[in-house]
Amino acid sequence: MPTDRPTPEHFLTLIHQQKRGRLKVYLGFAAGVGKTYEMLQEAQRLKSQGVDVVLGVVETHDRPETAALVTGLEQMPRRRIEYHGVVLEELDLDGLLVRKPTVALVDELAHTNAPGSRNAKRYQDVEELLRAGINVISTLNIQHLESLYNLVEQATGIKVKERIPDYVLGMADQIVNVDLSAEDLRERLLAGKIYPQERVERALANFFTPANLTRLRELALGEIAHVLDRRRREQSDGEHGRGSERVMVCLGSRSPNPDLLLRKGSRLASRLNVPWYAAYIETPSERLERTGAATQRQISNMLTLAHQLGAVPLQCKGTDVVSTIAAFVKEYGITHIVMGRSKRPWYRRWFGQSVLDRLLRTIPGVDVLVVDSG
Repeated sequence: MPTDRPTPEHFLTLIHQQKRGRLKVYLGFAAGVGKTYEMLQEAQRLKSQGVDVVLGVVETHDRPETAALVTGLEQMPRRRIEYHGVVLEELDLDGLLVRKPTVALVDELAHTNAPGSRNAKRYQDVEELLRAGINVISTLNIQHLESLYNLVEQATGIKVKERIPDYVLGMADQIVNVDLSAEDLRERLLAGKIYPQERVERALANFFTPANLTRLRELALGEIAHVLDRRRREQSDGEHGRGSERVMVCLGSRSPNPDLLLRKGSRLASRLNVPWYAAYIETPSERLERTGAATQRQISNMLTLAHQLGAVPLQCKGTDVVSTIAAFVKEYGITHIVMGRSKRPWYRRWFGQSVLDRLLRTIPGVDVLVVDSG
């Protein structure tokens, strides 16, 4: 068997070397900070310099200052889709691919497309444009990142429905942080510059509280700092060789909150700038013929989310959990493990060691992060 087999990371490098469009993202922490406004300002500057710019889809939300910046820019007519008697307007992806401008503006990266669209999400439309060699400028709020879902819910009490995989932001060649203090943003809201007056009071009492905005702003600033640091380390790895660390998230059919474990693993791997794996451990009691359809759907959903978060999802079969994890650790060179806290009743510890205790004895030298996933 040859020993010089190319690594998965090498294949990713080859992909990135192909000719593709560039992606620039204006990143904010809430509606009204000025992402679309700044994006349109850049479009006007590019046009004045002779660059072929087209507005693929831009949402001004009837804000006069933002709408004024659309003037003079070419707009791609939107595609009209009828759904349950309602006509919805979406990005005309095919038309934009035919038009093939140098730069396309595609607002609201996390937007969910209307049923009947070729792609379910707008970021998938953007990926097609990039593959076609079209440069894209877009916008995104930090709370729409998949790996931050639990942090955002914990900090604000809000479940964000529209989310995008973290790798989408990672594709960006440039990220611009559109920042504003929480106090200034609330003043803009009170002045009617974000929502109509009838929506202002409710917004101030719910999403736009000082605590929520401050926490989301911290997340946005932290993400920008992390992206810049990761880019620096990637350049350093290219010069001096990539490190040997690897992250593994352990999953089972009885995992109480597998989504939380996967997001924790994604954030850890991203911070370390290393590959990571989501391993579903299948023991004899969890074989297909012994589990129901609901369990199989849960397993499928776990592995799908793992892929969206950038992991390599794998199913590992073994006689017991500990030996299967230990074998995986040895084969893939795992240095960090993420696993959920056992729900085993305290009195059952009298009858033997827990999975965690046995695992720590079996794989010394590997860091284990135990997450309270209840």
